[in-house]
Amino acid sequence: MSCARNAILALMIVATPAQAAVAAPCLAPERPFLPQSREDMRRYADLLRADFETYIAEVQTYFRCLDEERARAFVEAREGHCQVV
Repeated sequence: MSCARNAILALMIVATPAQAAVAAPCLAPERPFLPQSREDMRRYADLLRADFETYIAEVQTYFRCLDEERARAFVEAREGHCQVV
């Protein structure tokens, strides 16, 4: 398979609407605060649970961003390699 064909296939695989926008760095979410006291943990359990559910969703978004950036960098490296070879 030629370099041009590889590059086109790779772009088709990784192209997403998010990549059409200006590339932004993938920022890891901040871990929610946890009280030191078990009593406070019990008292604020509902609030803490909601904070961690939000955190887990943000971590998943962060991982998707990293995957997209890895794919973009792979395409960029492949294109550079094809130009050199």
